[in-house]
Amino acid sequence: MIKKLSAYVGEYKKYVFIVPFIVLIDVMCELSMPLLMSKIVDTGIPTKDIGYISNIGLIMVALALIAIAGGIANMWLTSTGSMGFGANLRNALFDKLQSFSFKNIDQFSTASLVTRLTNDVNNLQQTFMMSLRILLRAPMMLIVSFILAYSINSELSIVLAVAIPVLIVLVAIIMKLAVGRFGKMQEKIDAINRVIQENLIGIRVVKSFVRSDYEIKKFQKANDDFMNSAIRAITIAILGMPVMMFVLNGATLAVIWLGGGMVMQGTLGTGQLISFISYIMQIMMSVMMISMVMIMGARAEASAKRVVEVLETNADISEKPEVAAMSASPKVTKGKVEFRNVSFKYNLNDPGGDILCDINFTANPGEVIGIVGSTGSGKTSLINLIPRLYDTTSGAVLVDGVDVRDYKLKDLREGIGVVLQKNILFSGSIKDNLRWGNETATDEQIEEACRDAQIHEFIASLPNGYDTELGQGGVNVSGGQKQRLCIARAMLKKPKILILDDSTSAVDTATEAKIREAFYHNLADTTVFVIAQRISSVRGADKIIVLDEGTIAGMGTHKELLQQNNIYQEILASQREGIMSNA
Repeated sequence: MIKKLSAYVGEYKKYVFIVPFIVLIDVMCELSMPLLMSKIVDTGIPTKDIGYISNIGLIMVALALIAIAGGIANMWLTSTGSMGFGANLRNALFDKLQSFSFKNIDQFSTASLVTRLTNDVNNLQQTFMMSLRILLRAPMMLIVSFILAYSINSELSIVLAVAIPVLIVLVAIIMKLAVGRFGKMQEKIDAINRVIQENLIGIRVVKSFVRSDYEIKKFQKANDDFMNSAIRAITIAILGMPVMMFVLNGATLAVIWLGGGMVMQGTLGTGQLISFISYIMQIMMSVMMISMVMIMGARAEASAKRVVEVLETNADISEKPEVAAMSASPKVTKGKVEFRNVSFKYNLNDPGGDILCDINFTANPGEVIGIVGSTGSGKTSLINLIPRLYDTTSGAVLVDGVDVRDYKLKDLREGIGVVLQKNILFSGSIKDNLRWGNETATDEQIEEACRDAQIHEFIASLPNGYDTELGQGGVNVSGGQKQRLCIARAMLKKPKILILDDSTSAVDTATEAKIREAFYHNLADTTVFVIAQRISSVRGADKIIVLDEGTIAGMGTHKELLQQNNIYQEILASQREGIMSNA
């Protein structure tokens, strides 16, 4: 796991090599203090040699200043290196997410991915910093303290030789028990994020149905589950500390007991005993610091597994090696779309039937293709296959006679404009959002696209016009305005293929008719796919596809289907009945 993540230290690796030398100097300076103090106690004070005491004192001051400088340098290098490591890791994760298909994101869930990019990376970042700052320092202090203590008195060192292995075993047991518990704790954080995300996204629904109490209870349960999981994990650390303190304090008492006898016998100086006890304190602190970092490491190990899982997941939609190696891949130039014996299911391991089964049709350049059918008939699934948001289970989707899997993803999607069922706008100005369709679009082109989408008059009425700031997700515009902005964004792209997935459901029929008219005049060479619930939205299409339970139940013009297709007739009749009953 460490090897996999070490690659993301990147340009900060030099800090990893510099820090140990600084830590070693710091440790040597700090641990020299008790030894020098023993010389003052055993030699300088009994002889009242002020010059000797002063010289030793000046050496101690100099060593203290060097240790302070080393500590400051260590803090700066470890902080900079850990922040850089965290930034590199987050960049790598975000880059990976950008390559994920919808299926990959469904596999992890949005809430879990957010936790992995934030909380899990922060855990690793903090552990990396503490490892450089403490995990290097503590073992050095432990080893050097033991060597210096041994040099003072080898017999007393036997106490430490017994206590230290016992402590190491205890730390190993604690870490082993903690890893699984911290893994569970991170999963509970996922659950909290999921509840918060669902509530914030659906806050209007929650308030409309007066379900605030229910949501509060749901969050409380997720929060309590996390609290209980965290308590179970942290309890290991809490129980471990008293045990370690018992062992170390027992070792200290043994040294004082045995060392006091040696002082009484004259085989050990008072200053030496004080120094020996100081080294025991240093060893005690070192073991405590190591145990603290180990507990952090247990949580970091759980986080590391979750982060590496994302990094090692292969994107479900990827370019073939031979396609990726092409210097110039095919481009979408005409907009002809052909489905050949296409079948599709979201989960290949699902024993159920296909979402789409044996789909065959051709959409010629410039045609408007309407797609209708009952809810769950596979309309959205069908159009998602054109820009390779998902891949077919069998069969092939061809664009301009080329299998979509033989395009580079960027080249394929640059030729396709999509207005998805869920309209997404980003925080920023209206103009910035529209330029997602064309980064280099002029103000005139932006205005033209907005006129075609029947949104220009609304934008012009705003105090700041096209420079009006939109809230996150476009919260300060209505559903119909959001839909028309998304349509304008797609039209600004001037794509060869335009997909509208029920994107005029919040627009009145008169406005919708004007938008369709703009398609015919300004996107005459563009192949347009229109998924709609209303027959009025597709009745002027060159070809209408009727889907029923994942199969094509009919295909033709409005007039042809009205005469020949029972399902189409039923859909139209139900909508007429709805209009009559509303009237």
